[in-house]
Amino acid sequence: MNLENQLLLIPLLTGSIFTLAGLILIKFPPKKINWLYGYRTPRSMKNQESWDFAQSYSAKEMVKLGGLLLLSSILGLIYQPKQHISTIVGLVLIITVAVVLFVRVEKAIKNRFHKKV
Repeated sequence: MNLENQLLLIPLLTGSIFTLAGLILIKFPPKKINWLYGYRTPRSMKNQESWDFAQSYSAKEMVKLGGLLLLSSILGLIYQPKQHISTIVGLVLIITVAVVLFVRVEKAIKNRFHKKV
């Protein structure tokens, strides 16, 4: 096992962080709308009801997507490309997961509060 393979390390570490952050947000969600902690977008900060929903939904999505990143790190065990290629693929995975998280949560907020927000 090559521990210098970025295709293993990037998704493994980022997936762990996503999963841990999601679990922390599930256990200790921000109670009030703030600019410091939690899932903060204009749509999620419109009112307390959308804020509470966004915190719960985004935390669960972070855990799911973090697990997906952790599973994708198996690619690094199977496939060991050159370092610059594995770095690019690892970064693309992270960016894709972050975009998917944002799109899913924003869509869920919009669907739930389409007349309220």
